[in-house]
Amino acid sequence: MCRNIKTLFNFEPPATHAEIHASALQFVRKLSGFNSPSQANAEAFNRAVSEVSDSARRLLAALQTNAPARDREVEAEKARERSRLRFGRG
Repeated sequence: MCRNIKTLFNFEPPATHAEIHASALQFVRKLSGFNSPSQANAEAFNRAVSEVSDSARRLLAALQTNAPARDREVEAEKARERSRLRFGRG
């Protein structure tokens, strides 16, 4: 759905509040169709971002896994390699 929203669960170090907020912002932007809402819609938009962020934080705190935590740098390098192979950059 939203290619810019990244997986935040089971990483070391854990997702930060800023990363969770950014993910929530992208989600609300996608749902609403607004990149930046008008003044008339700003309160509802910002409230939705806050509520989605809170829900995402609770979800990430409640999830459990037996898998080892993934390393952010290793995963980022894998993504760069996939991009290079797909688009021929680099």
